[in-house]
Amino acid sequence: MSLTYAEMKTAIQDYTQNTEATFVTQLDRFIRSSEEKILKNVQLTIFRKTATGVFVSGNPLWAVPSDYLAPFSFAYTDASGDKQFLLMKDVSFVQEYNPDSTDTGGPLYYAHHDEDNFIIGPTPSAAFVSTLHYLYRPASLTAGSTSATTWLSVNAENALLAGALYEAYIFMKGEADVLAMYEKTFTESIMSMKSFGESKEIQDTYRTGMVIRERT
Repeated sequence: MSLTYAEMKTAIQDYTQNTEATFVTQLDRFIRSSEEKILKNVQLTIFRKTATGVFVSGNPLWAVPSDYLAPFSFAYTDASGDKQFLLMKDVSFVQEYNPDSTDTGGPLYYAHHDEDNFIIGPTPSAAFVSTLHYLYRPASLTAGSTSATTWLSVNAENALLAGALYEAYIFMKGEADVLAMYEKTFTESIMSMKSFGESKEIQDTYRTGMVIRERT
């Protein structure tokens, strides 16, 4: 089962039995809010991405991708062709370690300098090829055409819809028991996704064996 963008909007209106104009204008926000909660609460490999760049010799800053949220690893290939992984530190640590940004060398550390850049220490001494493995923000279902789908709307449509319905019912100032039901459904869907993303998705039965449950 999967839901297109148009089907998701229709489902929200059908479940809430609300087609009032002001409500309809908020449908995209309900969907995006649900996507945001899933993204921030569930570790899925589908939300991982790799970006390759080049250090600029003499420049301690490295621009992060526009869809960047958080790092998994940051590395560069040195002059010998070996990959060197940088250690993440606080920005003050990097600045204190390399107080004169004109002093260059093989990078050891990186930190968030601002919203758009990492600061590297020491300042790169050459145009080393760099690789960032990171958590990224995928395009929203609302950014596509009416027939568009996303990974979430195809593989986690129950969680996405439940989250949107919860947001919709808050907007409607609906009955407390119905709101609690939607919250419970969304929470259960999130827990199911966490079990998949933080257990099943990152191990195989060759190494860990099949899950054996006690007979009742």
